[in-house]
Amino acid sequence: MRSMLFLPADSEKKIAKGAGTNADGLILDLEDSVALSRKDEGRRLAREYLDANPLGSRTKKLLVRVNPLCGDMTLGDLAAVVGGAPDYILLPKYRTREDVIRFDHYISALEARDGVPAGHIKILVIGTETGQGVLSMGGLTDCSDRLAYVSWGEFDLSADVGAETHRLPDGNWDDLFRTARSLCLAAAASAGIEPCNTVFTDFKDDDGLRDACLGARRAGFTCMMAIHPNQVDIINESFSFTAEQLEWSRRVVEVFEASPDMGVVGLDGIMLDKPHYTQAQRMITRSKAYG
Repeated sequence: MRSMLFLPADSEKKIAKGAGTNADGLILDLEDSVALSRKDEGRRLAREYLDANPLGSRTKKLLVRVNPLCGDMTLGDLAAVVGGAPDYILLPKYRTREDVIRFDHYISALEARDGVPAGHIKILVIGTETGQGVLSMGGLTDCSDRLAYVSWGEFDLSADVGAETHRLPDGNWDDLFRTARSLCLAAAASAGIEPCNTVFTDFKDDDGLRDACLGARRAGFTCMMAIHPNQVDIINESFSFTAEQLEWSRRVVEVFEASPDMGVVGLDGIMLDKPHYTQAQRMITRSKAYG
C-alpha cells in the first residue's frame, strides 16, 4: 500500500466516499473519530462493510483501527470485526512488545472462532503515541508473524509528554518527535516490516502534503496515511516510481547479476556497490506490488 485513508466507521456516507477514491487501503476507524456513544454503531457498520466486501472480491485492502489495549474496548472491537476478515487491524498506543503478542493471541482465537483463514489478518502498530512506546520500539522485532507495518504519531505523543507543540519555530520537528520518527524507521528495518508515515492534517494544503510525502519517502517511509479523500492521489503519486527510476533500477539489477562475484560494478560512469543493488531490487518489487 502507498496510501491508507482514515474513515470514521460510524459514517456510511464517508465510507462510501472513501471507497470511491484511489486509496490502496481504507481504514475503518473505531478509535479517535468515533464518539463513545457511537462505538456500537461503528462496530456494526464496520462489520457490515467487511461482509459486503468479502475476501476474493476486494479491490482495496480493508483495515480496522480498534481502541487501544490500555482501555476496555479492544476485545469488543475485535469480536465485532474479525469475522469480517479485515486485511489488517491497527493497534494504536503501542506500549511494549507484550501488547503485540497479546493482540496476536486475541486475533488468532477469534479467527478460529469465526472461520477466518488462520494468519490472514495482519497487524499495523502505531508505535510512538506514548513516551513508553517510543522507548519500546525495539521490541517490535520478532514479536509476531502478523506484524506488517509500523507507523508513528505526534499528536498523542504531545499530549502524553505535555508538549505544547511538536514543531520548532522554523517548522522543523522538535527533538522528541524527530527521534520518534527516526525510531519508527529503525524499528521497521529491524523487524523487516513496512514503515508508514503519519498523517498530514492540513487537508487543504496540497503543496505542504506533497513536501511531507516526498520528505518521508526520502527518509525511508514507503507509504502514508490520509485523513481526507483529497489527499489520496498526491500520496499515491509521491510514493510511486517513474518509468525512468524503474528503468535505472532494472539496469542496476542486470549489471550486478551479470557479475555475481563482483562487489562493485560500473554503470554509465558511476561506481555502484551492493546497497545500490538492494535498493534497485526493492524498487522493482515494490512497483510490482503497487500494480
